[in-house]
Amino acid sequence: MSESNGKAAAEVTSISLLKETMKQEEVPHIFVILGASGDLAKKKIYPTLWWLFKDDLLPKNTIFVGYARSVLSISDIKNRSEPYMKVKDGERTKLDEFFKQNRYVKGSYKEEDGFEHLDDVLTAIEDKKKDKPANRLFYLALPPSVFKDVTKHIKAKCMSKRGWTRVIIEKPFGKDSASSADLSNHLSALFTEDQMYRIDHYLGKEMVQNLMILRFGNRIFAPVWNRDNIASVIITFKEPFGTTGRGGYFDEFGIIRDVMQNHLLQILSLFAMEKPGSTDAKDIRDEKVKVLKRIEPLTLDDVVLGQYVGDPDGDVDAKEGYLDDPTVPKGSVTPTFATAVFKIQNERWDGVPFILKCGKALNERKAEVRVQFKDVPGDIFSGNCKRNELVIRVQPGEAVYCKMMTKKPGMSFDVEETELDLTYGSRYKGVSMPDAYERLILDVFCGHQIHFVRSDELAEAWRIFTPLLHKIENDKPKPIEYKYGGRGPAEADELLKKHNFVFTGTYKWAKPAL
Repeated sequence: MSESNGKAAAEVTSISLLKETMKQEEVPHIFVILGASGDLAKKKIYPTLWWLFKDDLLPKNTIFVGYARSVLSISDIKNRSEPYMKVKDGERTKLDEFFKQNRYVKGSYKEEDGFEHLDDVLTAIEDKKKDKPANRLFYLALPPSVFKDVTKHIKAKCMSKRGWTRVIIEKPFGKDSASSADLSNHLSALFTEDQMYRIDHYLGKEMVQNLMILRFGNRIFAPVWNRDNIASVIITFKEPFGTTGRGGYFDEFGIIRDVMQNHLLQILSLFAMEKPGSTDAKDIRDEKVKVLKRIEPLTLDDVVLGQYVGDPDGDVDAKEGYLDDPTVPKGSVTPTFATAVFKIQNERWDGVPFILKCGKALNERKAEVRVQFKDVPGDIFSGNCKRNELVIRVQPGEAVYCKMMTKKPGMSFDVEETELDLTYGSRYKGVSMPDAYERLILDVFCGHQIHFVRSDELAEAWRIFTPLLHKIENDKPKPIEYKYGGRGPAEADELLKKHNFVFTGTYKWAKPAL
């Protein structure tokens, strides 16, 4: 498939969704970026809006309005965000058009006056087409400390008078069950569930979205997707860098809140849920909630916690451990690595360990789901057959491959490990994968909530993790040290072994020729 054909197909699908949902392309849509001066806005939100704009995936009459406390011009916003926009040769004219559609409003997050002024600006934009409905989208690219004030002011002063209003909320959605419930109660008093979009960018990744089709669109997987055939499931997130420069922020949350409670648990729920009645958002999210309800809260016995230290023999970055970061409180016991074992108490998964593993300053960048199947009964090959594995690689280099046994080529009758391999870079050569934020922001325009987190789903996630998080904060167990650039604590491997994951180290994935 050529790049142009693949991209064209994606655009036709997206545009048809927009036309079906919005009916009139001339309806004014205003996308408000609250926190326009921040890192998230310049690195992700403005670049994403630019990519959607240049590919003509947004309604034609869309205006972008930044809002922050800083004194900024549109030129300032352009200079800040352009390095992250990946502007190609020949796109300069289109980029100028994009920024002509931008406005900026300076105002306070805590005071109502700023939102009254913002509403005046939005109304003036909409009044150019008074005979049309007018829709507003608000993206809260803000710290959680101002969520309540900002959403209260949006409700009081900035709701659309002639169309719909949608509010996109970035994680963290609280720090535990109580704070999450407090925020959810606050938001539910202001907005209906269909007006709220709690964004977890991992739900926009290609292979995470592909889980649904792999599971429910292939007859070969359905009969083996259960406790009779699967020995264990490992969902892994690894980063090869530490927290230098943002250690103070990270220390407030730790690796469990940063990655495991949201990204990895979302993948688990999609992997383990029962088949929904349809691809409707409600049906899918209902099934995710059902499976989360069958998971018992974690305890310290279920986890291995680690914290990276510097490697004297490593490169410059690797020499600095977590506690060497001047922004990290002295003596912090915040984990930068965690492996946790989950048990799902239902008929399909009873007895199958689901292992979530995540960490910083590890040996590679990787996110994947690894399904290890049980040993073949009645072995006739003298123990030389290794377990089959199905691997869904989320990043980098999207792929689905199945580790299997085959006869070694040649005159012998020996067995060896190989794979059935779907590597996207090879099979879909030249097809450009959209960024996760592109998918999700486009979904908000379309009103599709499949890939966003519902309030009851969030409550169940916090129910599972809150006892463990409180135990860590109260007892302050010392995390196990591991070297920057390593695989993490050896105790994590022991935990995997204890819960029916067999690592042989004999299989090597061969990257296909592109």
